[in-house]
Amino acid sequence: MIRGAALFLGLLTTACAPAADDTQITYLAPDCARPFTEQVAALTAQPRLQLAGIVGSEPYAYWSSIDGRVSYLITREDSPAHPAIIMQTASGGVKTTGCAWGDRKGYDELHAYLEGLKTWTRK
Repeated sequence: MIRGAALFLGLLTTACAPAADDTQITYLAPDCARPFTEQVAALTAQPRLQLAGIVGSEPYAYWSSIDGRVSYLITREDSPAHPAIIMQTASGGVKTTGCAWGDRKGYDELHAYLEGLKTWTRK
């Protein structure tokens, strides 16, 4: 899980500066009042967003904007936090937000784990 979450965080922190035509793009935040499947469809259909991968056996799919300003972690059925979406935005630091439609404890643990990666360093 560390490798996948590090990829998720790394996609935001290693991004190049946005190109001039990317400055007007506004990425959607998950709407917790709408159904999970509807949110997945809306978020992943955004322009300039691409599947960043499914790492190993981790129960998540990672979607990131090509300008590096936003990434979404979308749980798969075998995730303890499923169904859930976590969004990270890179602007003056990394901000982590999201929605839990399923197990709140699983979501809170996943959210805390991603937050903890902000200060993680390899020893």
